[in-house]
Amino acid sequence: MKKGSRINFHFIKPCRLPARKKLKSFIRLIFKNVGFTLGDLSLIFCDDSYLLELNQRFLRHDYYTDILSFPISAGNSKTMSGEIYMSVDRVRENARGLGKAFQQEIHRIMFHGVLHLCRHNDKSKKARANMTRLEDKYLKRYFTRST
Repeated sequence: MKKGSRINFHFIKPCRLPARKKLKSFIRLIFKNVGFTLGDLSLIFCDDSYLLELNQRFLRHDYYTDILSFPISAGNSKTMSGEIYMSVDRVRENARGLGKAFQQEIHRIMFHGVLHLCRHNDKSKKARANMTRLEDKYLKRYFTRST
Protein backbone atom coordinates (compact mmCIF):
# COMPACT_ATOMS: atom_id res chain seq x y z
CA MET A 1 0.00 0.00 0.00
CA LYS A 2 1.26 3.45 -0.91
CA LYS A 3 2.23 5.45 2.16
CA GLY A 4 -0.44 8.07 2.80
CA SER A 5 -3.09 6.18 0.84
CA ARG A 6 -6.34 6.23 2.81
CA ILE A 7 -9.91 5.14 2.27
CA ASN A 8 -12.42 6.74 4.62
CA PHE A 9 -16.11 6.02 5.02
CA HIS A 10 -18.41 8.85 6.13
CA PHE A 11 -22.02 8.20 7.04
CA ILE A 12 -24.26 11.26 6.81
CA LYS A 13 -27.04 8.71 6.30
CA PRO A 14 -26.44 5.46 8.18
CA CYS A 15 -26.29 2.20 6.30
CA ARG A 16 -24.87 -1.22 6.98
CA LEU A 17 -21.49 -1.75 5.36
CA PRO A 18 -19.83 -4.96 6.56
CA ALA A 19 -16.27 -6.19 5.94
CA ARG A 20 -14.82 -2.71 5.50
CA LYS A 21 -11.22 -3.91 5.64
CA LYS A 22 -11.91 -6.37 2.81
CA LEU A 23 -13.72 -3.64 0.87
CA LYS A 24 -10.81 -1.22 1.22
CA SER A 25 -8.38 -3.87 -0.09
CA PHE A 26 -10.67 -4.65 -2.99
CA ILE A 27 -11.06 -0.98 -3.96
CA ARG A 28 -7.26 -0.68 -4.03
CA LEU A 29 -7.20 -3.75 -6.29
CA ILE A 30 -9.63 -2.12 -8.74
CA PHE A 31 -7.42 0.97 -8.96
CA LYS A 32 -4.39 -1.25 -9.58
CA ASN A 33 -6.21 -3.36 -12.20
CA VAL A 34 -7.12 -0.29 -14.24
CA GLY A 35 -3.64 1.19 -14.03
CA PHE A 36 -3.91 3.71 -11.19
CA THR A 37 -2.49 4.06 -7.70
CA LEU A 38 -4.92 5.12 -5.03
CA GLY A 39 -4.16 8.33 -3.18
CA ASP A 40 -6.92 9.27 -0.73
CA LEU A 41 -10.53 8.29 -1.19
CA SER A 42 -13.59 9.36 0.76
CA LEU A 43 -16.82 7.43 0.34
CA ILE A 44 -19.72 9.50 1.65
CA PHE A 45 -23.10 7.89 2.27
CA CYS A 46 -25.88 10.48 2.29
CA ASP A 47 -29.58 10.92 1.49
CA ASP A 48 -31.39 12.07 -1.64
CA SER A 49 -31.67 15.72 -0.61
CA TYR A 50 -27.95 16.02 0.18
CA LEU A 51 -26.94 14.49 -3.15
CA LEU A 52 -29.53 16.54 -5.06
CA GLU A 53 -28.04 19.71 -3.60
CA LEU A 54 -24.54 18.65 -4.76
CA ASN A 55 -25.90 17.71 -8.18
CA GLN A 56 -27.54 21.13 -8.55
CA ARG A 57 -24.61 23.12 -7.20
CA PHE A 58 -21.73 21.43 -9.00
CA LEU A 59 -23.25 19.93 -12.15
CA ARG A 60 -26.30 22.17 -12.60
CA HIS A 61 -28.52 19.05 -12.78
CA ASP A 62 -31.89 19.30 -11.09
CA TYR A 63 -32.63 15.62 -10.55
CA TYR A 64 -31.92 12.82 -8.13
CA THR A 65 -29.01 10.50 -8.74
CA ASP A 66 -27.50 7.59 -6.87
CA ILE A 67 -23.86 8.69 -7.11
CA LEU A 68 -21.53 11.59 -7.80
CA SER A 69 -17.78 11.14 -8.15
CA PHE A 70 -15.36 14.02 -7.76
CA PRO A 71 -11.74 13.39 -8.76
CA ILE A 72 -9.25 15.45 -6.79
CA SER A 73 -6.07 14.45 -8.65
CA ALA A 74 -4.97 16.76 -11.42
CA GLY A 75 -3.97 16.21 -15.01
CA ASN A 76 -2.63 12.89 -16.18
CA SER A 77 -1.54 11.71 -12.75
CA LYS A 78 -1.58 7.95 -12.24
CA THR A 79 -2.23 8.50 -8.54
CA MET A 80 -5.92 9.17 -8.10
CA SER A 81 -7.68 10.72 -5.14
CA GLY A 82 -11.32 11.63 -4.92
CA GLU A 83 -14.66 11.72 -3.22
CA ILE A 84 -17.62 9.48 -4.01
CA TYR A 85 -21.04 10.54 -2.72
CA MET A 86 -23.82 7.95 -2.70
CA SER A 87 -27.49 8.37 -1.88
CA VAL A 88 -28.50 5.50 0.38
CA ASP A 89 -32.15 6.37 -0.37
CA ARG A 90 -31.67 6.10 -4.15
CA VAL A 91 -29.60 2.91 -3.89
CA ARG A 92 -32.30 1.25 -1.74
CA GLU A 93 -35.01 2.27 -4.19
CA ASN A 94 -32.97 1.09 -7.18
CA ALA A 95 -32.21 -2.23 -5.48
CA ARG A 96 -35.93 -2.81 -4.81
CA GLY A 97 -36.81 -1.89 -8.40
CA LEU A 98 -34.17 -4.24 -9.78
CA GLY A 99 -34.99 -7.07 -7.37
CA LYS A 100 -31.44 -6.93 -5.99
CA ALA A 101 -30.14 -6.98 -2.44
CA PHE A 102 -29.15 -3.60 -1.03
CA GLN A 103 -25.61 -4.84 -0.30
CA GLN A 104 -25.11 -5.88 -3.92
CA GLU A 105 -26.40 -2.54 -5.23
CA ILE A 106 -24.39 -0.38 -2.81
CA HIS A 107 -21.22 -2.25 -3.80
CA ARG A 108 -22.10 -1.85 -7.51
CA ILE A 109 -22.46 1.88 -7.00
CA MET A 110 -19.17 2.13 -5.08
CA PHE A 111 -17.33 0.23 -7.82
CA HIS A 112 -19.06 2.43 -10.42
CA GLY A 113 -17.73 5.52 -8.64
CA VAL A 114 -14.22 4.06 -8.45
CA LEU A 115 -14.33 3.39 -12.20
CA HIS A 116 -15.38 7.01 -12.82
CA LEU A 117 -12.40 8.20 -10.78
CA CYS A 118 -10.23 5.97 -12.97
CA ARG A 119 -11.47 7.95 -16.00
CA HIS A 120 -14.10 5.49 -17.22
CA ASN A 121 -17.27 7.16 -18.40
CA ASP A 122 -20.80 6.11 -19.22
CA LYS A 123 -21.80 8.87 -21.64
CA SER A 124 -22.45 6.64 -24.67
CA LYS A 125 -24.28 3.35 -25.08
CA LYS A 126 -20.98 1.54 -25.72
CA ALA A 127 -19.28 3.16 -22.70
CA ARG A 128 -22.27 2.31 -20.46
CA ALA A 129 -22.13 -1.32 -21.59
CA ASN A 130 -18.40 -1.45 -20.82
CA MET A 131 -18.95 0.14 -17.40
CA THR A 132 -21.70 -2.37 -16.58
CA ARG A 133 -19.45 -5.24 -17.69
CA LEU A 134 -16.68 -4.02 -15.39
CA GLU A 135 -19.10 -3.52 -12.47
CA ASP A 136 -20.42 -7.07 -12.95
CA LYS A 137 -16.88 -8.44 -13.10
CA TYR A 138 -15.84 -6.70 -9.88
CA LEU A 139 -19.07 -7.58 -8.07
CA LYS A 140 -18.61 -11.24 -8.91
CA ARG A 141 -14.96 -11.17 -7.80
CA TYR A 142 -15.75 -9.29 -4.60
CA PHE A 143 -18.60 -11.53 -3.47
CA THR A 144 -16.85 -14.79 -4.38
CA ARG A 145 -13.47 -13.75 -2.94
CA SER A 146 -12.67 -15.21 0.46
CA THR A 147 -12.28 -12.74 3.33
